[in-house]
Amino acid sequence: MKQKFVKEYTLKSKPTPRESKQIKDSKDAFSEFCAIYDHDTQGLYETAFALYLNQDNRVKGFMKLSEGGMTNVIVDPRVLMMGALGSLATAIILCHNHPSGNPRPSDDDRQLTKKIVAACKLMDIQFQDHIVMGAGRYYSFRDHGDLIY
Repeated sequence: MKQKFVKEYTLKSKPTPRESKQIKDSKDAFSEFCAIYDHDTQGLYETAFALYLNQDNRVKGFMKLSEGGMTNVIVDPRVLMMGALGSLATAIILCHNHPSGNPRPSDDDRQLTKKIVAACKLMDIQFQDHIVMGAGRYYSFRDHGDLIY
């Protein structure tokens, strides 16, 4: 008879030599993401990261969610939420880059944002912003009034 095994899952973290900065606005978030991104590949393909924050909007940690192609990146809201729950974050900021240099969000970016807003609302985690970076500029969904709870 074949045995069935159950896997144990754990979320691991590793310390980084980064200071836990307070994020007060989209400019602070953009600055933090600029420090995280690999500038050598930012113009080659899309990459998505999340910042996980505490109640005081201080960075608890960050997570690379995925790497994509030249025109898209897939962000699974379940992976994003896994990091938030594992780090006991009370807030999340999502960011991805556009290799074209144009930070204007696509329709897919807007759909993803709606999904994540709904997931965060369900889990009682504040979704603070979705930042789209490109060529040293950024688009903030919050600053443009595109985050509706």
